[in-house]
Amino acid sequence: MDFEQARFNMVEQQIRPWDVLEPAVLDLLFTVRREDFVPVAHRALAFADLEIPLGEGEAMWAPKLEARALQELKLAPGESVLEVGTGSGYLTALLASLAGQVTSVEIHDRLARDAAAKLARAGFGNVRIETGDAARGFGREVYDAIVLTGSTPVLHDAFFGQLKPGGRVFAIVGDAPAMTAQLHRWTAPGARSVTTLFETVVKPLVNAPAPARFEF
Repeated sequence: MDFEQARFNMVEQQIRPWDVLEPAVLDLLFTVRREDFVPVAHRALAFADLEIPLGEGEAMWAPKLEARALQELKLAPGESVLEVGTGSGYLTALLASLAGQVTSVEIHDRLARDAAAKLARAGFGNVRIETGDAARGFGREVYDAIVLTGSTPVLHDAFFGQLKPGGRVFAIVGDAPAMTAQLHRWTAPGARSVTTLFETVVKPLVNAPAPARFEF
């Protein structure tokens, strides 16, 4: 398989048409080797426009979703990031390439170990992989950016308590089939703005908080 041609086709046929035009993001898609983070059995699909199974009931985002999330977050050197759901570790690598320090939390121990090994082999020394449940926030640290790689019916308020001034959260919110990607931004103490970006559907986070349901 010609990985370089497949990578080029991915960028030109999937990423750009999805309004991902930021040069820094496009450059990363050529330099961070996606095929190194895909399970060996699915390596031929590394650049396909689809989710790739990872085991444990989880899947790797389609490339255009990874690129769009990265573009919307507008990470800067030195910024800190919390990633909820490490998965393959590929999005972690993209985040770490732009930010200063990434803390990534994965609920499945095997996925956490596999991703940590791949990130180490790729030379990412600014990533900390934790095994745990971060669907309602994680620890007491604060971050410049937070990204949830699974959907959530409602976005837990704990994440806004973990944002630095000017911080932002990328999350896919709602129930299938009506989910929207949103960017929440810290605007003032106790206040935030939200921008609805696009519609999509991804698997919910394990233990994602659900709204109270009306029962007859």
